[in-house]
Amino acid sequence: MPYWPNYSEISPDCRATYLDWLAGGRKDAWFDAGYMFLYFYGLERRFFVDQSQDDAKDIVQEVRRLQSLYPDSHSVRRYLGEFLDIANLVEVEFDAIEPIFEKQGWELPFSLKYAIGARIYRGENLTAEWLLSWFICHPETYLRTPATRCRDEFIALFRIRFDQRFPDGLKVAKPRKTLKVSYRAASSEFEGSANPTVEGKPVPDISGLRKPVEIAQELADEAMSDLDKLSRFLGRNPDGRGSVEAYALLPSVLWQSFPSEEMDSLRSWASTIVDQGGLVPLEDVIGRLEGERSEKIGKRQMTGAADALARLGFGLAPDPRFALRSPKAEEPVVLFSLGEPIEKLEEVSDSYRSALIELALGSFVAHADGRIAEPERRALEDQVSAASLSDQERRRLRANLEWFLAVPPDMTLLRRKLKEVGQDSQAAMRAALVGAAHADGIIHSDEVASIEKIYKALGLDPALAYSDLHAGEVSDGPRTVRASQPGRPGEAIPDPEKASGPKLDASRIAAIRSDTERVSSVLGQIFDVEEEESGGSALASPSQLAGLDPKHGALVLEVIVREHWSETEFETICIAHGLMASGALEVVNEWAFETYDEALLDEYDGYDVSSDIAEAVKEKMNTEGRDVEVETT
Repeated sequence: MPYWPNYSEISPDCRATYLDWLAGGRKDAWFDAGYMFLYFYGLERRFFVDQSQDDAKDIVQEVRRLQSLYPDSHSVRRYLGEFLDIANLVEVEFDAIEPIFEKQGWELPFSLKYAIGARIYRGENLTAEWLLSWFICHPETYLRTPATRCRDEFIALFRIRFDQRFPDGLKVAKPRKTLKVSYRAASSEFEGSANPTVEGKPVPDISGLRKPVEIAQELADEAMSDLDKLSRFLGRNPDGRGSVEAYALLPSVLWQSFPSEEMDSLRSWASTIVDQGGLVPLEDVIGRLEGERSEKIGKRQMTGAADALARLGFGLAPDPRFALRSPKAEEPVVLFSLGEPIEKLEEVSDSYRSALIELALGSFVAHADGRIAEPERRALEDQVSAASLSDQERRRLRANLEWFLAVPPDMTLLRRKLKEVGQDSQAAMRAALVGAAHADGIIHSDEVASIEKIYKALGLDPALAYSDLHAGEVSDGPRTVRASQPGRPGEAIPDPEKASGPKLDASRIAAIRSDTERVSSVLGQIFDVEEEESGGSALASPSQLAGLDPKHGALVLEVIVREHWSETEFETICIAHGLMASGALEVVNEWAFETYDEALLDEYDGYDVSSDIAEAVKEKMNTEGRDVEVETT
């Protein structure tokens, strides 16, 4: 049976098969769809050319039945869908037309244009459903992963955002252009056109209107951004829908629309932990959220846990986004009250970041001799009280202090890692410690002793402490009181003993201390034990692509050497880079949208690679003198 069947041209065997299909009730989907199309050609001619009013509704119902027989056929969906889009108006009253929430082609569906245009003509304000339908079906719009992966949540959130902004609905100005409809038969044997009306008047054509679509784009972007965290969680955990953590990552305005009894239990459990002092093993927190305990817990899991608890008004310290080191699964973390639910924990002030680093270093100094004296504890608490922070940030800082004091660092491991990172990072570590000591503008003798203590604990020369603390302010050598005069010969005064190791200067200390992000990065390499325990290098190799971590950057460079990858091949590549295919797909496509305004990988019988992005990346790498190896077959 050819793709474009014609009864007069098909073979006798095919004609016999067609007659068998008709005699069998036209309902056996095992027959090639071409036989169904032969039958459909007659129905569309009867409807549009003969314009039989007596059986018009019966024809619509029959075509709808035929379409259901071949749900996986693109041709059936397209041609029968185009017929029904127009013909449905015969069977359905104007007010009964339903919004469409699935893109159906390269044009707005006729029924959608008719339904919205008629409402505009009658002076009705558009509801959220009709604006969203217009947006989704518009040929120039695109939905990011959160809208497709969390479809029901996206639609519900769009409605809420719309109602908040347009409580009385959206008023749309009536366009001058009127709606015309044309139909090209699936058989290619005829074409037709019509001018639909409402209440006897032409229907306005919404096809050229831009402002409503732009408004819808703004609302959709807000909704998709609010669903980003839930979407990423489901990308990493495809079976996680319905879990406590997934629910907690919902925007709070959706909780009533998607109720969960388990959330009340989680809230009660967290409240009990806080009342008991807040300390709880990390593995208990993850187990409570994910439904199972994990022997090894990564930063991504901790981040998800912190975000989930924050939606309930509880904080988790340390927050892996800002922590210098991560706790082990069996180590305690601190649960505390945030005072109110928070949806974006990552948004903090620079003052908070700086205060957290200085507090971490201060507690590190306090732990250097294996015990924390009461004056040291009070000094750290005073540091929290003195910081210029919001009430919520102060709560978070105080909880982090509790964790710093409760979970001492492994000094032996830190000493070994400090030796591995090289002199530049050692100097940055020293500068950060000195910067913390300079925080109040005064250097006390006990601070000198503390820095000496920590230098010694880390295997550094304690004599460096004095010169570091007074870099640029106090000379390390003797001061000249008066010019020397020749005297009687005698034994020469030896030069003062110099500390071993490079010296710091005041400008370098100030620069490093002011660069909070760099300090966090350097100290994170030294303090964090996660890579050490997993056998990785102490220093991660930088990504070759801005905006991506090293693993995802390497993945992109590998996939762009070909135009297409099968699902199995892509999964194999992801595994080789230590990534999950679903999560990696989302990360690289979101990066591609932010960088190039289109997806890098398009899911179609595997994954098609955007040639434009591939060429752009290759050109960028070549410009930087780093060629991308092209795969040969």
